[in-house]
Amino acid sequence: MRILPPLTALAVAATLYVAVFERDRLMATTAAQPTPPDTDQPQATVTADGAISVVAVVSQASQVQNAVIARGRTEAARQVEVRAETGGLIRSEPLRRGAFVTKGQTLCELDPGTRPQQEAEADARVAEAQARLREAEVNADAANRLNEGGFASETRRISTEAALESARAGVQSARSALDAIRIDISRLTVTAPFEGLLETDTAELGSLLQPGGACATVIQLDPIKLVGFVPEADVDRISVGAVAGARLISGREVQGRVTFLSRSADPATRTFRVEVTVPNTDLTIRDGQTAEMLVAADGVMAHLLPASSLTLDNTGVLGVRLAVDGVARFAPVTVLRDTVDGMLVTGLPDEATVITVGQEYVTDGTPVAVTLQQAAPPLDRTTP
Repeated sequence: MRILPPLTALAVAATLYVAVFERDRLMATTAAQPTPPDTDQPQATVTADGAISVVAVVSQASQVQNAVIARGRTEAARQVEVRAETGGLIRSEPLRRGAFVTKGQTLCELDPGTRPQQEAEADARVAEAQARLREAEVNADAANRLNEGGFASETRRISTEAALESARAGVQSARSALDAIRIDISRLTVTAPFEGLLETDTAELGSLLQPGGACATVIQLDPIKLVGFVPEADVDRISVGAVAGARLISGREVQGRVTFLSRSADPATRTFRVEVTVPNTDLTIRDGQTAEMLVAADGVMAHLLPASSLTLDNTGVLGVRLAVDGVARFAPVTVLRDTVDGMLVTGLPDEATVITVGQEYVTDGTPVAVTLQQAAPPLDRTTP
C-alpha cells in the first residue's frame, strides 16, 4: 500500500485550512517579525544635537554663453528677373544659365528697327521749332519798339508775344519727343543690374521680346543669406548684429552676423524671421540649402551641479536643497542644459551651498550638519 499520496493530501488540506480559516492570525504573526534593513539604500544620520548629516558643495556661478537654435535655409542675397522696357527682336547670342555676369554686362540686345529714322525726324523737328522761335523773338522785339514809339497798336504787340510763347512751347515739345525716342533706343540693350549668376538662359536669338518680357534671371550669392524662423519665446534673446553660425546639410559650417530680425510674426506659425549674412566668395553655397542656425544670445550666470542634486518639492517644482545658516532651504531652478559634466542650472545666487547627498531626507527648516565636498570647475560653453 502506497502511503505517499495520503500524506500529500493531508499536507495540502492543512495548508488550505491555515490559509483560509487562520489568515488573520498568520498575518499578525508575519507583521510582528522585524524586517531586515536594506543595506543598498543610504540611511540618514542624525547628530547628537538633532541635525541631519548631509554632504554639500559650495557652487560658484559662472558666465555661460547662451544661444538660440533655429532651423532654416540659405537664400540668395538678391534675385531679379530682368525684363525689357521696350519691344523688339533679339539680335544678340544668348548667354547660358550658370554663366557669371558683371554689373552692366549686356544680357539681351534688341534690333532698333525704325527708331534711328524716328530719331532723325525728331531732331529735324527740333531744328524747325528753334527756327520758328528765333523768328517769333525778332517779331516780338520789333512790335515792342514800334509800340513804344506809338507806331504799332497794343493788339499787335500782344499778338507777337503770343506767337513767341507758342514757338517756345513748340521747341519744348519737339525736344521732349526727341528725348523719348533716345530713351527708347537706350533701352534696346538690357544689362545685368548687379554682379551674379544667370539662373536661366537669356532670351534666344531672333525671338520677339515684348515690353515687360523676361530677358533672364540673375541671382547674387555673395554674400548669401541664412534665413531661419525663431519662436516668440526666444525672439527677445536675439539682436541685430549678433554673431551667428550655421551647419549646412552637407556638414559645412559657416559664420556670419544677424542683419535682419522681423518685427512681425508669421500668422500661421507665430515665428519671427531672422536673417544672417554669410560670405560666399567661392559661390559654393547654393540657394535653398537646409541649415541649422545657432544665434548667439546674451550670456547667463549658471551653476554646474550633479544631476542627483535636483529634487522636487511637495508641489512638483524642480529645484535643489540649499544649506543656509545651518538649516535646509528649497530653491527652484531652471535647467539650461544636461552636459556630460552635470546639469547647468539658473535661478540660484552667485554662490550657493547645494546639498548633493541627503537632500531627500530634509525639508525647509530642517537643521543640517554639512560636510563640504570639492565643487566642479566652472564651465564656459555655449548652450541652446
